[in-house]
Amino acid sequence: MALRSARARGVPRDAVHHPMFARCYARFSVSAETRMGMGSVRERLLAGLSGRVIEVGAGNGLNFAHYPGTVSEVVAIEPERVLRQLAVEAALRAQVPVDVAPGAAEALPVKSEAFDAAVVSLVLCSVRDVPRALGELRRVLRPGGQVRFFEHGRGGGRVMTFTQRALDRTLWPPLSGGCHLSREPVAALRDAGFALGPYRRVMMPENGPALPSSYCVLGTAWRPPETEA
Repeated sequence: MALRSARARGVPRDAVHHPMFARCYARFSVSAETRMGMGSVRERLLAGLSGRVIEVGAGNGLNFAHYPGTVSEVVAIEPERVLRQLAVEAALRAQVPVDVAPGAAEALPVKSEAFDAAVVSLVLCSVRDVPRALGELRRVLRPGGQVRFFEHGRGGGRVMTFTQRALDRTLWPPLSGGCHLSREPVAALRDAGFALGPYRRVMMPENGPALPSSYCVLGTAWRPPETEA
């Protein structure tokens, strides 16, 4: 396996510590699998993947059950200790090999160009440094490797985007484990040098009220081949 010490890259072993939020998120995310349709979103997010995959910000490991059998190995990075322990338990139930490890998105404890694909799912909203995290994602992917992403961010009209920005400046990040509502994941991927593939806007919940966290995007991007980098 291509893991290396997070401490060697200047990152503490538990780079994120939100135990109360982690426990709340774990309960909410399990109920959202059916109540909000997240299970079907995970199926679409991971369909067709193969080879070695790195999942950054694996949370409590709910994606693990949806990886297809064509995936030879998943290296799942999760910085929060409570969620990481739940991810370890989920890995034991997975149908594909999953190795869960501590680490931060901004300094992934793995070798360069070691993976065929990367997965980020509701992660870019909470990383401290989005450009650095995406730079790390590009580093660990082989040329031509793909990124599967499902993220929430800015959306709606002027009132909603004003509300998202206001919440980001005040209550939302400390109450939600560092999450931000008004980031733009598609633009961030493009700015980091990824080639965007197909993506679609998704509302979560699809048939419920539009909340500041409802505006999501599901899609694919690629690390360009070296000749295009």
